[in-house]
Amino acid sequence: MNDNTFGDTRDSTLTAVPTTGNWERDTLEKLVFATVREQRATRRWGIFFKLTFLGLAFFALWAFFDFDFTGSGSETLGRHTALIEIDGSIEAEGSGSADVVIPSLNKAFADAGSVAVVLRINSPGGSPVQAGNIVDEILRLKQAYPSKPIYVVVDEICASGGYYIAAASDKIFVNKASIVGSVGVLMDGFGFTGTMEKLGVERRLLTAGENKGFLDPFSPQSNKHKAHAQAMLNEIHQQFIAVVRTGRGKRLKETPETFSGLFWSGAKAVDMGLADGFGTVETTARDVAKAEDIVDYTTREGLPERVLKKFGASVGAGMVKTLGPAARPALR
Repeated sequence: MNDNTFGDTRDSTLTAVPTTGNWERDTLEKLVFATVREQRATRRWGIFFKLTFLGLAFFALWAFFDFDFTGSGSETLGRHTALIEIDGSIEAEGSGSADVVIPSLNKAFADAGSVAVVLRINSPGGSPVQAGNIVDEILRLKQAYPSKPIYVVVDEICASGGYYIAAASDKIFVNKASIVGSVGVLMDGFGFTGTMEKLGVERRLLTAGENKGFLDPFSPQSNKHKAHAQAMLNEIHQQFIAVVRTGRGKRLKETPETFSGLFWSGAKAVDMGLADGFGTVETTARDVAKAEDIVDYTTREGLPERVLKKFGASVGAGMVKTLGPAARPALR
């Protein structure tokens, strides 16, 4: 009995040993497989993020360098009318800036397939510097490509700086209800001296240079500074008038109100010689340029350009605030 009992105990012990070994091996195998699966998943995610990063980098480069996969060669575009749009204020940023418009103009004129350039303008005006730079480039391109006309089609409004640009074109087409004109210059700002006196606030401004506080809104406006600002506005106004007179020539029916800063409907602008007739981009391409196919050459800003320009604008605004008055001449 005792032998059998001890024998049974020994037998059960011997059979339990391999069971324990199998459990440890299974656990180790599970740990190894789990580690392998985790490493594979890590590699897959790593590949995914690398491909995503490469895709974003490629897209950023594409946007930054403004690659045009529609092509600009005449062999793919054929005979067409080139279109460039200016929508919004004529400022250092946006579709109305010289940095955006001028490259588009150069592409449009240089393309052998374009027979004419149409500049569609919807702008209330803006910077005389930006408008002047665009006008200078239009005049240069007209000399370089004498057989390729440039037309302007007015959308809702083409006033002040917008009309400054339009006047350099060969012909201007409007809608009868468009707003056209406003040949003038302004410099605006605010004065808070009366309010400060009522509140008992004292302005403490220190300058190096007797005129450095020119047009400071918290200081009284001197007659000398007002006269200087007015003379500068008159000078820029004469530059504007010269561009309009040169561009419109004998078509312009000049009156005392023409350069007063007033604006008119498109129908009235045609009567005054500020515009040549009625039309759209499509009718201008079909009936005037005789090239019905329209190709858009407008430079579209990508994300990197917008970020860089906003950074530059912030720095520039800080410099203007530090070095000069907030008020600046504007064609609007």
